Amino acid sequence: MSGVARAEFAVTGVGLCRPAVEGPVDPRPLLKSPKTRKFMGLQDELAVVAAGRALADAGLGGVDLGPRAGVFFVVGHIPFEQGDVDALLDASLGADGALDMQRFSTAGMDAVSPLLTFRCLPNMPAYHVSANFDVQGPYFVGYPGVEQSYTALSEALAALSEGEIDVALVGGVAHQRNFLVEAHFARLTPPTGPEALFDAAAVLVIERVERATARGARMRALGVSMACEYAPVSPFATGAASSPRDTAAEHAAALPLAVAEALIAAPGAAFEHRCRTADGFDGRSVWGAGGGAEP
Repeated sequence: MSGVARAEFAVTGVGLCRPAVEGPVDPRPLLKSPKTRKFMGLQDELAVVAAGRALADAGLGGVDLGPRAGVFFVVGHIPFEQGDVDALLDASLGADGALDMQRFSTAGMDAVSPLLTFRCLPNMPAYHVSANFDVQGPYFVGYPGVEQSYTALSEALAALSEGEIDVALVGGVAHQRNFLVEAHFARLTPPTGPEALFDAAAVLVIERVERATARGARMRALGVSMACEYAPVSPFATGAASSPRDTAAEHAAALPLAVAEALIAAPGAAFEHRCRTADGFDGRSVWGAGGGAEP
């Protein structure tokens, strides 16, 4: 299992956004231009709110971060609303009730707002975070699960270690409670019902210890260790297709969500996150207490 142990990194801020827990969220106080909300889907709003809370927790609220900060995000399965798809389909049917490609490309496309595409693109949460907090440094966008969170974390730590940036926003977001994502999980083998799905975003602010110390930041966790490996699972192997998925553990925000919850619940205590996905990814990370030895 390849890994990296880094005692020189610190988590200085955490931010969570969970509509099922706190109710509807409103990103408008964090937007540089309120008009941009018309381009935002729920996953964009969750990401901005979580990032704003993480930056405020790190003592960086209201600060334009500039080129010395980077965004490293994982976004869940592409969402879409059923009402919008229904309008598109209804306007695309021919007289015989079948899909008419000519009508689809004319009346169908005209039946929905062109802004809808902006609300479901996987890179849009990272864009809205970078645009509203003036993050001008490097970025990484992964899709759609927890295994990509380890890649995002690795990219963030590398950029910090090489001195490319001073602040890394490492996060994840998924809008799962809509018909398109629910339909995806329902067709898996075995199927996953909507009751196992949830909308959430979480963001961690990570800095080098020396930088955090110099600005007097509180360190929620001191040190980060991580390791991961990948052993592909053949879809033709006996029992492979019937293995149940842990949708909470494989949520796009599972890693930062678990870390943020643990650091809030037990400040200063070391926390270990472990994940094994149905497609063969095995990851482990240790947060706090100097990072510890390589996992």
